[in-house]
Amino acid sequence: MNIIWIVLISVSIVFSVLTGRLEAFTKALFDATKSAVEVSLFLLGIVSLWLGITKIIEDSGLIHRISRLFRPFISRLFKGIPPDHPSITSITLNMLANIFGLGNAATPFGIKAMQDLQTLNKDQET
Repeated sequence: MNIIWIVLISVSIVFSVLTGRLEAFTKALFDATKSAVEVSLFLLGIVSLWLGITKIIEDSGLIHRISRLFRPFISRLFKGIPPDHPSITSITLNMLANIFGLGNAATPFGIKAMQDLQTLNKDQET
């Protein structure tokens, strides 16, 4: 994948030099960089806020009560999970983040759920 990016950027630079539009290329490069930093900072704020809220929810014990509400639904989706397995909490947090439209904040919970589910996997290589 890195090769593809290097080729695309190199071809873009060569064509901008050949067509005499190096100034437009440079401006577009810096505008895209600025936009990427702004989006990253915005997402960092959302994810940080959501992770802070979920830490408070976990410490208060509310997430365990919420996961009990979701347990019948999750048990039907994931038949091989024992009823009191920690992955149910991680799956619940992931589902709640997605329900609230915080897909980027749901990613860490999805990764944690996969790590928890890996403990149930008989073949640790997969």
